[in-house]
Amino acid sequence: MLHQNIKNQIKEALRAKDTIRLDTLRALNATAQSELMSAPVGTEFLTDDRMLAIVKRSVKQHRDSIEQFKKGNREDLVVKEQAELNILESFLPAMMSREEIRVVAHTRIEALKSQGQFDPKAGGKITGMNMKELAGKADGGDVKAVVDELLKA
Repeated sequence: MLHQNIKNQIKEALRAKDTIRLDTLRALNATAQSELMSAPVGTEFLTDDRMLAIVKRSVKQHRDSIEQFKKGNREDLVVKEQAELNILESFLPAMMSREEIRVVAHTRIEALKSQGQFDPKAGGKITGMNMKELAGKADGGDVKAVVDELLKA
């Protein structure tokens, strides 16, 4: 279980005196513990799905922070946030490459064309269809970029 793995890694980070990893994992665990409050009594760990949602939310927050710190010329904070982001991303499943996304999106577009339901102006709808199929496997920004690219071609 992901939650249990994170708790174990906290202990390892303590032993290794890896403060950045320790702080990142503790923050993740604190969020998980807050979510556990709404879980049924006796539940010790969150499910992998719920834990993955927490990790994804945290990754998004770190990416936003990095962007803001770059705008504010705070390289010291960018470096810290990037280090934490790398730790968080290690818990996410491997995402599909743009080429893999392109194959799925191209197949979807061709299927719509063969059914006579293709509208080149419905990029959002096509992106949404692909996101349902690729949920958790591909980054939404990459899917949108690939669909836009295929529609322009």
